[in-house]
Amino acid sequence: MKKLQLTFNTADGKRHNLALNYIKEDLGADTTKSAMDKIIQSEIFQKEGLKLFAEVVGAKYIDRQEFPVFSPNIKNS
Repeated sequence: MKKLQLTFNTADGKRHNLALNYIKEDLGADTTKSAMDKIIQSEIFQKEGLKLFAEVVGAKYIDRQEFPVFSPNIKNS
């Protein structure tokens, strides 16, 4: 399953990521940046008065694959 990782700078200049599951896998740069700008404008994500999402840094898809070595429910050949 792919995730979309949105990367922002916080109000104090540190990096902060927001990972989204179950997303469209063909989002363009303009659509993604526009959504990130809306997150910033909402100002709903704060910790102790500090904006966690203050500046857009970038976005990327992350594709995680699992390769089981063994499992009690799988017969090894």
